[in-house]
Amino acid sequence: MTTLPKRQQNRIERERRILEAALKVFSETGYSGANMDAVALEAGLSKPTLYQYFQSKEALFSAMMLGERDRMMDVFEHPSREGMVRDLLSFAWDYADTVMRPDMLSLARLIIGEVQRFPEIGRAYQEVGPDRLLSGIMTYLDGQRQADRLVFEDAELAAQDLWGLILSAPRTQALYMPDRPPSRAELARYIHNGLRVFLKAYSSRPAQDVAELDRLIGPPNLQTGGR
Repeated sequence: MTTLPKRQQNRIERERRILEAALKVFSETGYSGANMDAVALEAGLSKPTLYQYFQSKEALFSAMMLGERDRMMDVFEHPSREGMVRDLLSFAWDYADTVMRPDMLSLARLIIGEVQRFPEIGRAYQEVGPDRLLSGIMTYLDGQRQADRLVFEDAELAAQDLWGLILSAPRTQALYMPDRPPSRAELARYIHNGLRVFLKAYSSRPAQDVAELDRLIGPPNLQTGGR
């Protein structure tokens, strides 16, 4: 295993601190309320040092959102040896574990509250968050279609169906009822049912894939995670 030079390690660690600080600031103040001074203070850095990494609030917000997107897309960009059903189950839980976090829900609420006055904020959020994620899902699903594992005509609609089926209802509830977050068991109920519906609609061998999903998630009392 290759060890990175100390300077490079320090740069990676500092960038990680900046992105974590940015998410905290954006999720607490919204896009319009956030500024580079607050991020620098939260990260424990000087403002000139922060600008060495990110030249603007817009660039910092984009990098922050892309980092979250990369975490959710990791399984699709590095598929498992266990096949498509495992990949879909892993993605569903990676997605849930990201977008259902309190800080990500708080950020989404603040963005929703700002878009009427500042439409450009909504566009920025959509472009570097949901749109990038949707594109990655489409690419993976299209690859599975080419491998004759899925059957569909419109990759975007298939991706939107997957997205909506696995988490739309509990996330919407969590956005508007922050005092009543869904439990892992409740998330599992939606995720597993959504994947079953998706596989029945789009799989080229639905019976086998649904059976594989049931094998992976195990007995009902153990259905609270995707790993």
